[in-house]
Amino acid sequence: MRRWVILAASAPAVFVPDQVSKHIVAGAVGYGKSIVVTDFFNLVHVRNYGAVFGILNDPALGVQVVLFGALTAAALVAVFFLVRSAGENDTLLFLALGLITGGALGNLADRLRLGAVTDFLDFHYGALHWPAFNVADTGLCIGAGLAALSMLRGPRRDAG
Repeated sequence: MRRWVILAASAPAVFVPDQVSKHIVAGAVGYGKSIVVTDFFNLVHVRNYGAVFGILNDPALGVQVVLFGALTAAALVAVFFLVRSAGENDTLLFLALGLITGGALGNLADRLRLGAVTDFLDFHYGALHWPAFNVADTGLCIGAGLAALSMLRGPRRDAG
C-alpha cells in the first residue's frame, strides 16, 4: 500500500506545477516570444510537436499525438508493473516512478489539448541554447536519474 501512496503523492507534485506554469507562461509570454530574465536564462513560449530535443518536431507529420500518446500509455503500464514488482521498501524507486508518471501525464495533457508540448525554460550560454523544456521534462529527468540510482544500489529487502 505504501508504494502506491508514494506514487500518488509524487506524481501530482510534478503534474500540477507543470500545468500551472504552462498556463501562466501561455498567458504572460506570446507564442514564439521570449523574455530575457538573466544573461543565461530566458522565458520562452514554444511548442514541441516531437520528442526530447525536438526529434520529430515537424507538425506536418501529424502522427505525433498518436505515437507519443501510445508511448506514454506503454510507459505508464511499465511504471504500474515496476511498482507492483518492487520490494515494499524501495522508497527511492517509488518516488522516481511517481516523478516519471507526473511528467509523462503533464506532457500527455498538452499533447491531447494542444497537439504539442508547451516548453518555456530556455537556458543558454551566449548563442548556444539548450533545447527549451518544462517542469514535466524536469520531473522525467530527475525521476529517470533516481530510478537509475535505485537500480544501481540494488533491491531493498522488505522488513520482516
